[in-house]
Amino acid sequence: MKKILNIKKDYMSNPSKVLTLANTISMLRAAAAIPIIYTLNYPEMRAVTAGIVILAILSDALDGYLARRAHEVTHVGMWLDPIADFIIITSVVLYLVILEIFPLWFFIFYIVRHFLIAVPALYFVNTGQYILHSNWWGKWSTGITALTVFLHIFEFGTIWWLKTFSLYTALALAVVSWFLYYRDYYKVIKEQ
Repeated sequence: MKKILNIKKDYMSNPSKVLTLANTISMLRAAAAIPIIYTLNYPEMRAVTAGIVILAILSDALDGYLARRAHEVTHVGMWLDPIADFIIITSVVLYLVILEIFPLWFFIFYIVRHFLIAVPALYFVNTGQYILHSNWWGKWSTGITALTVFLHIFEFGTIWWLKTFSLYTALALAVVSWFLYYRDYYKVIKEQ
């Protein structure tokens, strides 16, 4: 709870604001799933796919930075950023699973983890007890997952091992961040 109060004090000028540059970037990142999936159908467009994926990854760091810098961290943005990550990653990963170039088990894990984090978070928000905020383990998990997706789209023979290493690193980071979210939920319940 102290972390949320610090965010409000340091970065929020109008937390109920919706249309900000950072939130627009998050929405564009979610929408980037469409051209990524489209260009994956055309091998001659791999450079375009790579460019869109790299822009999406960079936008994930950029939106938070811009929000903090402009003092436009909003409640909507705190939800929109991870939702945009979830939309783009699950859409692209599902497509890669259909193409049989990404493991189905990771896709299922990713969906289940997000669902089990979001349901309690929505309950706490609706009861006014807690506003979900990302933790660094989750941010790293998202970044490494994005790298894993990239490595499954583009084969790099000289660093073949990195694809598997990044997949299991993303899994480990996701499990740690999941535990930390539940630790925060436990603290909220305990404070009641």
